[in-house]
Amino acid sequence: QVQLVESGGGLVQAGGSLRLSCAASGRTFSNYVMGWFRQAPGKERKFVASISWSDGRSYYADSMKGRFTISRDNAKDTVYLQMNSLKPEDTALYYCGAGVPGAYRYWGQGTQVTVSS
Repeated sequence: QVQLVESGGGLVQAGGSLRLSCAASGRTFSNYVMGWFRQAPGKERKFVASISWSDGRSYYADSMKGRFTISRDNAKDTVYLQMNSLKPEDTALYYCGAGVPGAYRYWGQGTQVTVSS
């Protein structure tokens, strides 16, 4: 059974930092892309960043470049999202997904990030 379990969310003041983790289990993800998405209340889920499990190549949404960093630890089957200089508009439920670009097959349950002004 495939599981993606996110953690690391919480309440932080604007300008602060958080590091999200996504622990993957249940299958081999070496050929997959791991992605972070977020969904604010009343809005659709949006792409944040992704990383190739095999070669580490990463991609970011334009608004995240320079503030967010995605990384992976193959030994721990864990993907991270380091978020710096957080803004109130970053408040959302952050999800981890696994699959191929444009077709994520597996999803975690999400972790809430709230940024206060």
